[in-house]
Amino acid sequence: MIRFGTGIVAAAALMAAGCVSTATQAKEYARSPCAAPPRYECPEAKDCPAYARTFIGEATEFNSQRTFFLDYPCDLKPGEKVNFVLNLHGAGSIGNWQRGYFPAADYTSKYRMVVATPTALTVPLNAQGQPGNRVWTADADDKYLAGIVDTVIADFGKENIQRFWLVGHSQGGLTSRRIVCSDYFKEKVDGFVSLSGGRVGTPVVQRVTGVTPPPGATPPAPPVPLTCDFSFIFDIGELEASSTTATDKSEWAEKYGCGPRVRKPDVVDEKAGYVTATDQSRGPSWGTTARPGTAQVYVFEGCRDGRVVADVIRMNKGHTEGLEPKVTQAILDMMMSSKGGKLNGG
Repeated sequence: MIRFGTGIVAAAALMAAGCVSTATQAKEYARSPCAAPPRYECPEAKDCPAYARTFIGEATEFNSQRTFFLDYPCDLKPGEKVNFVLNLHGAGSIGNWQRGYFPAADYTSKYRMVVATPTALTVPLNAQGQPGNRVWTADADDKYLAGIVDTVIADFGKENIQRFWLVGHSQGGLTSRRIVCSDYFKEKVDGFVSLSGGRVGTPVVQRVTGVTPPPGATPPAPPVPLTCDFSFIFDIGELEASSTTATDKSEWAEKYGCGPRVRKPDVVDEKAGYVTATDQSRGPSWGTTARPGTAQVYVFEGCRDGRVVADVIRMNKGHTEGLEPKVTQAILDMMMSSKGGKLNGG
């Protein structure tokens, strides 16, 4: 069962600071009140209050008692079909920032979508005595992530889940790649969106965690081969070094017999995303202020078994500017057009 705490003080403070809430009073669903929690919505990082950067949700994963955000349509009917998204932040971030970076929560009603956005545990001091960071690790977080999925399945019914997508930014994308074909997830996940987190089916996987390893640290292990089936969408900022991996060749597209990569009409956003780079001293490849933009969309057409394989390049953007509304919807449209059914047997 999903449980929500009160969070009255934090919620009021967030709304007073201009970090908006889409909450409305609605009937209870899944034994829980439906109320979208206030979101981190601070276009200028320096103006974002501390509590916006520490609020990590009120829905509870009961095995660990760790909280997470849960967004879903307030008018959802018992037995209605839904699409489930597990939305993972990058290194050093939190779930509430990720709700602004990839704001799928804005479109739960349009796409009949359930979006769970958790927060990683803080890694303790390293061997050099340096402070830790919030990064996804197998030991600390994999059971928690599986517990969130179990909770959503129990409350909404696996027979009602049409599609289940992993979405991850930066180290959250690398984590999604690590777990997508694991014993727990491989028979559940229908698709994976990597937001600046490495491109599946490309020989080079960039280190994009955004965290500088301490001297003498063991380099990350190369990614294990992916042998399960899922659709894949890669989104990247043009100014990132790893944007060069979004080429017209893809081993993942070849796996499903897709045709050549075709450029679709550009997505032009007049509105900015919700969040901006938290450290603009790193330069434009890391990211600057949230602002309108244009995205190039490339699709490998005609993939076998209803799979979707696509690349999205956000022009003149770096690693951390939040996705704008139209490009967010373009990605969601592709997700919802893909083959689903692993959970519901469809």
